[in-house]
Amino acid sequence: MAKLTFLGAAGCVTGSKYLVEAAGKRLLLDCGIFQGSPELSDRNFEPLSIDPKTIDYVVLTHAHLDHTGWLPCLVKAGFKGPIFANPATIDLTAILLKDSAHIQEEDTLHAQKHGYSRHAEPRPLYVSEDVDPVLKLLQPVPRTGPFTVSPEFQFVAYDAGHILGSTSLVLTITEPSKKTVVIFSGDIGRYDQVILQDPVTPPTQADVLLCESTYGDREHEAGDPAAEIAAVVNRVSQRGGCIVIPSFAIGRTQTFMYYLRQLEDANKIPRLPVYVDSPMAISATDLYLKYSADHDSEFRQLKSADGGKGDPLNVHEFHLTRSVQESKAINQVKKPCIIVSASGMASGGRVLHHLEQRLPDARNAVLLAGFQAEGSRGRALQDGAKSIRLYGHAVAVNAEVVSMGQLSAHAGKSELLRWLGGLPSAPKQTYLTHGEPQAARALQGAISDQLHWKVDVAQYLHTVELA
Repeated sequence: MAKLTFLGAAGCVTGSKYLVEAAGKRLLLDCGIFQGSPELSDRNFEPLSIDPKTIDYVVLTHAHLDHTGWLPCLVKAGFKGPIFANPATIDLTAILLKDSAHIQEEDTLHAQKHGYSRHAEPRPLYVSEDVDPVLKLLQPVPRTGPFTVSPEFQFVAYDAGHILGSTSLVLTITEPSKKTVVIFSGDIGRYDQVILQDPVTPPTQADVLLCESTYGDREHEAGDPAAEIAAVVNRVSQRGGCIVIPSFAIGRTQTFMYYLRQLEDANKIPRLPVYVDSPMAISATDLYLKYSADHDSEFRQLKSADGGKGDPLNVHEFHLTRSVQESKAINQVKKPCIIVSASGMASGGRVLHHLEQRLPDARNAVLLAGFQAEGSRGRALQDGAKSIRLYGHAVAVNAEVVSMGQLSAHAGKSELLRWLGGLPSAPKQTYLTHGEPQAARALQGAISDQLHWKVDVAQYLHTVELA
């Protein structure tokens, strides 16, 4: 009998890891880090509940760190099997893991020097030399369509519309006496969003479905995101301030750049200096232009302008800052500007430095987009905190804080129900993952009321039979 264990993304939004066991083989779907509260972050340093040496295969839905960021730990602990992902996800994963290791090294040195860590001896989860062994195990599979991992595990991939390369996966488990079909939603994207194509619901009858529930209890804000960005840029620039955008380097950064370029071309905002202070975001943007199969028709049209030389992600006064020295030099910019820097939940990275510099000044603004996990600095800002702790000390929050739910890369409640409603028939069992408890319970109620499916909220470390 095939079994499934929820090793992460159960009761929380991060740490996605799903262990499937069948016919004597073990497959891990996604291998992400936990992010947010100290309690969740501490899980990253705990050993997996099973020996990584006994896992035969890993398959990835997409590249975000909460789905890939624990891979160096898995490999260090003895995993030696193949890691399957499509080419865009492989390229993005390489960028993300290298950047993650570098940030951890920098943050650890800073914490050791200034003594502000919760831990007596702060250490990184992994370092740069731990990344290459992971990259050597990555094996490409098709962007969409079928691929075989082993005689026991066959997949079909569908575009999830979340970020570049993101997929929903249909797994057929073949055992001597039966076959079982399991759908993994991955992270489901938005409908009618810029750059990427809409998410695709697998046209497959399933025995078991795992569906994300990040926004299972609420809808995204209504309204035109371009108009709201324009309003923020105009009022902040008029008062002589700077806009800091803590942005996920993959996905949200490219969306912001797209909107800023369109607004500039339409003369709806001034052409301010835009500093993209994230080497990872710079590299990821190149990949967004490279992998055209994910582009929607409007983005393709803009890209084909000027004889195929169009670049919808390139604003007019564009500054790319790769080095630490270039990043620190932004402190000297006193005129209105826009700073886009990772991480999106302000949980680490260079954006912390910019928040430290800009939060105390009421002329400035912080623009939050995307999900802010419980316990993160981004959530604290979103909830109206008067100060946040950065580098071991309290920093006053006098700057304007703007939340833009329209720019989230995750489907809202009605969009999740739309995706689920596209399935040809009800799964025999549905489990909700990748959501905080309130969101998962709300979506559970909606699915039960509207679709009349059997649905449960996944529990951390629980094992269920895939009947």
